[in-house]
Amino acid sequence: MSRADHDEADIEASRAPLMDHLIELRSRLMICVAAFIIAFIGCFAFSETLYLFLVKPYVVSAAFHQTVGAHGHVSPFSLILGTAGLIPVPDVDHNSVRLIYTAPLEILFTKMKLAGLGAVIVAFPILAWQLYRFVAPGLYRNEKGAFLPFLIAAPVLFLLGAALVYYVMLPFVMWFSLSQQIIGENVAAELLPKVSDYLNLVTALILAFGLCFQLPVVMTLLGLAGLISSELMAKGRRYAIVAVVVVAAVVTPPDPISQLMLAVPMVLLYEVSIWCVRIIELRRRKADTTDGLTA
Repeated sequence: MSRADHDEADIEASRAPLMDHLIELRSRLMICVAAFIIAFIGCFAFSETLYLFLVKPYVVSAAFHQTVGAHGHVSPFSLILGTAGLIPVPDVDHNSVRLIYTAPLEILFTKMKLAGLGAVIVAFPILAWQLYRFVAPGLYRNEKGAFLPFLIAAPVLFLLGAALVYYVMLPFVMWFSLSQQIIGENVAAELLPKVSDYLNLVTALILAFGLCFQLPVVMTLLGLAGLISSELMAKGRRYAIVAVVVVAAVVTPPDPISQLMLAVPMVLLYEVSIWCVRIIELRRRKADTTDGLTA
């Protein structure tokens, strides 16, 4: 019996009536909802700590800004290493970093939004596993082997994008924002961000970078489906670079440093995607040759 026959036999053995599938779907959805609720409650309990953690890049940028002034020189590595806690941050006036809220329940809704974002991240392993267990019976054996790595690669790449935002992007964005303040003799235009606006900025950047870092996953899936080839991707490299620059200009703040911080990793990830698709093609040719010999 060939490999394809074995796969067909496995799928036939896993067939079940529609009602059984619906019952299984309901049970797995209940598990996902319960995992999200538990994670939400836990994240909400530590929402203040989480928010202070997200504000740290702003604190580091304000510390260096207050120390050297608006037109002073700060090494980019100082902002990055300071945010990572690898070098000491200058001692400054604690009132130099102030966030405000103008609606009575704004801080509560901000904490709930932060708890929801944290709950999705914390509960993702359970959500992904329940998804896999639901669709696995309908997959061929080689598809099962290909599906699991993507469940691992997707969150890892997302976390890499989020780390780039937190340790590199946010310190530069906040430094740039602080440098735009106007301090005159009788007028002061100071940065006093709202707690919700700052969280919206962090969330938007993390989602933008995290989703853009899924490029290898998306391109590899398209390669598995046979919709693209490594040769086509290599020939379209120049168009892909233009598209990357456009995307970086749209999803990042309007400064060239931020755009380069997203564009350069995405170009590198595109090159990685080409090699991933090329490896898939080589394995497919090898499998076709093996099946031809066994037949």
